Amino acid sequence: MPSKRTARIGALTVAAICSTVSAVALTSPAAADSIRIHDIQGTTRTSPLVGQQVTGVEGIVTGVRTYGSSRGFWMQDTRADDSPATSEGIFVFTSSTPKVSVGDAVTVSGTVGEFVPGGTSSGNQSVTQLSRPTVTVVSSGNAVPAATVVDAASVPKAYAPAGDAAANGSVNGLTLDPATYALDYYESLEGMNVQVADARVVTATDAFTELWVTVKPRENASRRGGTVYGSYTSQNTGRLQIQSLGAAADFPKANVGDVLTGTTEGPLDYSQFGGYTLVASKLGTLKQGGLERETTRKQARGELAVATYNVENLDPSDTTFDAHAAAIVNNLKSPDIVALEEIQDNNGATKDGTVAADQTVKKLIDAIVAAGGPAYDWRSIDPVDLADGGEPGGNIRQVFLFNPERVSFTDRAGGDATTAVGVTKAYGKARLTLSPGRIDPANAAWSNSRKPLVGEFSFRGESVFVIANHFSSKGGDQSLHSQFQPPKRSSETQRHLQATAVNTFVKDILAKQKNANVIALGDINDFEFSDTAKLLEDGGALWSSVKSLPKNERYSYVYQGNAQVLDQILVSPSIRRSCEFTYDSVHINAEFHDQISDHDPSVLRFRP
Repeated sequence: MPSKRTARIGALTVAAICSTVSAVALTSPAAADSIRIHDIQGTTRTSPLVGQQVTGVEGIVTGVRTYGSSRGFWMQDTRADDSPATSEGIFVFTSSTPKVSVGDAVTVSGTVGEFVPGGTSSGNQSVTQLSRPTVTVVSSGNAVPAATVVDAASVPKAYAPAGDAAANGSVNGLTLDPATYALDYYESLEGMNVQVADARVVTATDAFTELWVTVKPRENASRRGGTVYGSYTSQNTGRLQIQSLGAAADFPKANVGDVLTGTTEGPLDYSQFGGYTLVASKLGTLKQGGLERETTRKQARGELAVATYNVENLDPSDTTFDAHAAAIVNNLKSPDIVALEEIQDNNGATKDGTVAADQTVKKLIDAIVAAGGPAYDWRSIDPVDLADGGEPGGNIRQVFLFNPERVSFTDRAGGDATTAVGVTKAYGKARLTLSPGRIDPANAAWSNSRKPLVGEFSFRGESVFVIANHFSSKGGDQSLHSQFQPPKRSSETQRHLQATAVNTFVKDILAKQKNANVIALGDINDFEFSDTAKLLEDGGALWSSVKSLPKNERYSYVYQGNAQVLDQILVSPSIRRSCEFTYDSVHINAEFHDQISDHDPSVLRFRP
């Protein structure tokens, strides 16, 4: 994936108020004595009154948002109906700073609308709201309606209903069933005052002053306090995003496994970046869980240690070189070979035709030496300018670092950005025609994406073929909380082509040498249970070694409350059959608020 920070900033645009349903002709204002908030919310995700003018809608103000592009306030009706499907709360979009306070009893006249965070093309659900409001404060200092408790008992086990096939898979028109589906349950509380208690943090505080908790601490729990995403049907219903109506400086800096003790309370909103979100007017007290960064063991003399590490758009202007070096030396124990992803060119995101990254790599190697590590040598191939995706102008690529005191690189000239590497056979052994080389760079599978870098290494007289990958991102996929269920994963199409190309190349090596040591590793941008992984493994050519770990330890990335696998190290049959390999996903970044990359590195050790 692109870095969460980059993707988030790029998507922060102000969307127009829009409806996900067909246009409805405006009617005359609805009578004040007949319209209450639950009438506006209705029993589906979209209001039955969308597009209509309503007058005199009553409520108590439960929260006020005075910042950002969606300023306004939430109000809640104190006269609830008897339907569990209809919310009693609603957001009033004022566009400017609201002139109301929490506890005000108000009447509101305005237009009923459906706002889709991220725009209709995102596939996100919509937020029912009142816009262009006229607000009258009737009284002040009233008690806020009691918060609905959201906990393990109240959130259903099933995540979402199947969408309506006649509506392209959308759930918008389906009657809510909050007792059966988690997404329906949260929707039935949209805009209402809710609370969670003693909630464990499952995604660390990010740069946008938000974190994720779970109200189901036993649900697919990781060994370190997170929630593991282990299949497409294990979305983890207890996840909930937490933001705050208070000052950003007061928001807790939390790591996975910490706990927000006591009560966290506020209106339930819906965000483009995570779906249902508790916007807290009251935050629990952070109790630290004491999570520590992991350290793997050092490889034995006869073991080859090969690692993958996405260093998140590293360029010479960054301040993280010393931290990355310390991680490689101290936490990864100086692997013999390190495949790096997201190494940027010498001037980072500046678009001036620069593609060389020697300054970036040298700065990292120097920092590693200063941290007490080996004087790594390196190999890479500069991409064609602006051809490999990533941050515009950054020209990210994969780079091999290797310790020349432990392993040697077999150089064969001719590798460049556009020439395809091949496989030949000599003296009964497979060998690359180019080393380093790129796999099938003209293949449409690699359009606007990183081309795999392959190199031939020698360790204690044995050849080892290493393929460094950075597959295309998940950008464009519908979110787990999408209105379309199951959500469409459109980005898979390109990764499937990429996986097939790598698998074909590995099979070519194995056809020349059945027992060849082949490792394909990197930021695969897909899960170990995905079709992408299955295509990489096709025919037994490779096997993802993360599957050697217990299920509650399989993750390298944490996204929207789910700990998941994006980074993989796949091995050929000779390595897998040896039963002498060990694999370790080394958790030093993804679970921490002060991460230097959004990915955790992984290390494989084996005896060639």
